[in-house]
Amino acid sequence: MIFWGPPGVGKTTLANIIANYLKRPFYTLSAVNSGVKDVREVIEKAKSQQFFGTNNPVLFIDEIHRFSKSQQDSLLGAVEKGVITLIGATTENPSFEVISALLSRCQVYVLKEQTKEDLLKLVDIAITTDEELKKKKIVIKEHESLLQLSGGDARKLLNTLEIVVNSFEKEKIEITNDIVVDIVQQNMVRYDKAGDQHYDIISAFIKSIRGSDPNGAVYWLARMIEGGEDPKFIARRLLISASEDVGNANPTALVIANNCFQAVNVIGMPEARIILSQTTIYLATSAKSNASYEAINVAQGIVKETGNLPVPLHIRNAPTKLMKDIGYGANYKYSHGYEGNFEVQEYLPDEIKGTKIYDPGNNSKEAGLRNFLKDKWKDKYNY
Repeated sequence: MIFWGPPGVGKTTLANIIANYLKRPFYTLSAVNSGVKDVREVIEKAKSQQFFGTNNPVLFIDEIHRFSKSQQDSLLGAVEKGVITLIGATTENPSFEVISALLSRCQVYVLKEQTKEDLLKLVDIAITTDEELKKKKIVIKEHESLLQLSGGDARKLLNTLEIVVNSFEKEKIEITNDIVVDIVQQNMVRYDKAGDQHYDIISAFIKSIRGSDPNGAVYWLARMIEGGEDPKFIARRLLISASEDVGNANPTALVIANNCFQAVNVIGMPEARIILSQTTIYLATSAKSNASYEAINVAQGIVKETGNLPVPLHIRNAPTKLMKDIGYGANYKYSHGYEGNFEVQEYLPDEIKGTKIYDPGNNSKEAGLRNFLKDKWKDKYNY
């Protein structure tokens, strides 16, 4: 199985719990500093234990998305034969980073970041049960800064709490928002791809593009490059931004971002930084629209609320005579058979017909789309 989720949600802890519950040996490897040799050693050890009636071990691989294809290939045989039970942890979409042969043999579980209530409960547990913290009289007078700096990451939250508490020599400690911010700023580490600022930097990068500020965008790009960030990770975020933030205000942006992703994969660093910079500046200086992003959010919300509404009979497929006889495809108007390749008919289920989903953005490109829809549909798209 593969646990996919942001840092600090408990991926490693959950893997430990599973191994303990099943009473199985637990081996762990980090994809950052382990190679094919390390994987094979664990597999050979697991095979040798089979003769002594020991349960097959759990092999936990942290940051499995950083494993190369050859490293992932070395796992296939052992996983297939059940020599090991593989649990991988990743902060990246496994569809992009895990080879299809391995992915097809795994169940992917998406772990969501901790809620405010979860994090506050963790703080309470820490100050009342931790061997060192419970010796001190800690009073959390304000918790907002602790939660904000954690970003939903439980590990980061506990690390921040420890840094703050260790900054005091006295027994009684009152923690306020100002105290937390002052102490953490003094202890802030530089960006690195495995560090706590990883998601803060990529957030600043994307928000600079969204805000049409090429100076800010290229600066945060440089921070990631200098910190050793995977260029493919950056290129994927540019692809997302091209669709989410630029959209149909400049459809070419998606083409450019996709070409950037392909070029980065072919060329590699250090030259790929130039392509990333060019694409970043192009997106930052493009007209912006999130209309497509909003449209799919609205549509998914409708689906979740209304369930599986039946497809109207006239736009159903009718490959058999029986289907035609019971009305499938009846009265369907073939658009290309009409003037202008268009004829008015309903495409939504009856229960939600007339629902507004796509609202073109306020930019010159989508103004043309808005006029096109008004001209064809009259009142239906008159908004």
